[in-house]
Amino acid sequence: MFLQSKKVLPWTGKNYFVSILNFVIHTLIMTGIAIGVTFINAGGGESFLSYVSQGSNLIRYAYLGGFVSLLNAAVYLYFYYEFKDYLLKVKNITVLFLILYLSYILTFVLGNYVGIYARPIALCALFVLLLINKRTAVFMNFIFAIFVFLTDVMTNQPFTVMQASSSMIMTVTISIVAVYLIDGTGSRIKVFGMGLVISVPISVIALILEVETLTDYRNLLTIIFHSFTGGLSSVVIMMAALPIFEYLFNILTNYRLAEITDHKSKLIKRMKDEAWGTFNHSTVVASLAETCAAAIEENPILARAAAYYHDIGKLKQPIYFTENQDGKYNPHDDLTPELSTEIIRSHTRDGYELIKKYHLPIILADVAREHHGTLPIQYFYMKALKYTEGELDINDFCYPGPKPHSKIAAIIMLADGCEAAVRAHNDRSREKVEMIVDSIVEDRMKREQFSDCDITMHEIDLIRDAIVNGLSGVYHDRIKYPKMPKTGKNAFSSSSDRSSDREEKKN
Repeated sequence: MFLQSKKVLPWTGKNYFVSILNFVIHTLIMTGIAIGVTFINAGGGESFLSYVSQGSNLIRYAYLGGFVSLLNAAVYLYFYYEFKDYLLKVKNITVLFLILYLSYILTFVLGNYVGIYARPIALCALFVLLLINKRTAVFMNFIFAIFVFLTDVMTNQPFTVMQASSSMIMTVTISIVAVYLIDGTGSRIKVFGMGLVISVPISVIALILEVETLTDYRNLLTIIFHSFTGGLSSVVIMMAALPIFEYLFNILTNYRLAEITDHKSKLIKRMKDEAWGTFNHSTVVASLAETCAAAIEENPILARAAAYYHDIGKLKQPIYFTENQDGKYNPHDDLTPELSTEIIRSHTRDGYELIKKYHLPIILADVAREHHGTLPIQYFYMKALKYTEGELDINDFCYPGPKPHSKIAAIIMLADGCEAAVRAHNDRSREKVEMIVDSIVEDRMKREQFSDCDITMHEIDLIRDAIVNGLSGVYHDRIKYPKMPKTGKNAFSSSSDRSSDREEKKN
């Protein structure tokens, strides 16, 4: 899941009510889990209800509920001011708290039944890193560390306050290290390797904290074993549970993006086989989009995936698009401009439906539908004017929209238009590329194609520069090689001719 930069709409009273209600419900659930842990730690000698109803325990639970409420209020305010649109979907809030529940329960189980240093302390931060983003992972790491510390102190955990404090410090520091080491990118093997790496500082810190107990080498080995268990378990559990989150909640991660952009994936393989020209165009746009996204600090892997699928709707009728024609026959020659326009603009709708049919992430479907916005199809509009005495309504020759709603969609719109325009020109010098890109950007701005997208002029300038550099690299000048003489002393001969010469010399 990626927090996309979209234009945030004003909230209604219902939005506030639903989002706050969800947090209240999850606050009660978190408090209930903590109470359950207290009961388990007490030994379970009496019934749960009688244990809970004891006066001293009620006071403890009131304190615990108050602390949990404060922590969840901090989480709510963080999202409200940083990623407000994230709170609008119940699914998002559910995923966030499921991460907290799973991380805490596993921390409790491994901590109590294996050892305090065997806790998967980086699990929560790694889940949030891959399912939401890095910034939120760092914030939620602090929240999780405080929650674990409070429950350690207030729920009969078999740890001293010093051990609980040490565990909190380790959770904060090691998890931040893990977030920046793993970074949500790279192969799964690399992630497992990072699990081993973060186990080393856990071991070092644990040994420093437990130096007084190291009177026996068995204690030393136990602490080291538990520390490596904690580091590796964070990674192993996260990688094992990640596909479940991806499937149940249709969440987009970098690992899933890598899978759906593989050239062996169903739709991309079809595009290679049935629309080779569109595939080549999409490959170049993907390279441009990746660079543009990095320039404005959007997710480059997501931009690359969106570029691969932005023209996937052309699979329905590939021959009607110039890049897939052999130059001998153009089916539009036999059609009216109006019918040609309908075929061309339908590829955005067809792409949206095809992506949804294959159960691919909705962000890719949105980009496929939005990447032409409400732009006119000028070629067929001009062609229609030749056959019409009066004026034509240009709106009849425009894409249906909607306009881009995310920065990724805006990037694809610009990269797509610029690549196609530059490819159509014989002069592809850097100066000419700059002129073409500037004209495309200016046209999109004049037609207000970014009015629904929270993108700044500075970001558009950065995208423009990235596209110019990218296209100048793709269509760079090449040296014209001179023809080799076919006769005389310096004549060029093929390998077969040279072999014959050697045979003659031997004879």
